Amino acid sequence: MFGISDPGIWLAYLLALACLLYSVWYGVTRWNKDDEDSTHLQNPKP
Repeated sequence: MFGISDPGIWLAYLLALACLLYSVWYGVTRWNKDDEDSTHLQNPKP
């Protein structure tokens, strides 16, 4: 496939795909999490 037979190249492709999937998962799970915490810092109660 793609003319690449070296296992090291396939490992690099798999690791890049794993990093991509992890970053998408991390971004989706952390979406707007800081918005709730930052409102307390902007408007502190006396």
